[in-house]
Amino acid sequence: MSKSDAPQPAAPQPATPKPAAPKPAAPRPATPQRVLFVCLGNICRSPTAEGVFRHLVASRGLEHRIEADSCGTAEWHIGKAPDARSVAAARRRGYSLEPLRARQLCWEDFYSFDYILAMDESNLDNVRREAPLDYAGHFGLFLDFAAEVAEREVPDPYYGAGDGFVRVLELVEAASEGLLATMLQHD
Repeated sequence: MSKSDAPQPAAPQPATPKPAAPKPAAPRPATPQRVLFVCLGNICRSPTAEGVFRHLVASRGLEHRIEADSCGTAEWHIGKAPDARSVAAARRRGYSLEPLRARQLCWEDFYSFDYILAMDESNLDNVRREAPLDYAGHFGLFLDFAAEVAEREVPDPYYGAGDGFVRVLELVEAASEGLLATMLQHD
């Protein structure tokens, strides 16, 4: 057997490249949680709740994670600014309601909001009647988030004296803290 007939060592094979590490998925933009506050005309209680809650969210730097809006179940005040007494009471506590305008609850709201919170049982009943069967969010009374408050409903201050608007603010502030804590737990 000649040298040329002898088995030759196999030529080194190129190393099989390691599979590439999977690229991390591009971060998805987080979808903000959305809350809708509901009263009858959207000029007293629900815009107050929206203004107070937005202020609280902004003070914690959470505007990118939580959004708020308000509406009424009736159509009487569509396009109108909040009641001047609500605006004045809110301003005295450092809240701005001036840019808000009344609107009516619509079917799109049930597909846009994670929480739909009524100020009283009557408006909650109206929301339930309008809700589609496939609504997957939470609706209930706003004051259910105020553990330290005995009331279950935010009273309508429209036909009362100025102190009613102050009481609305007190109730809304308490419920806003509880709602925010709940939303952050579910984030």
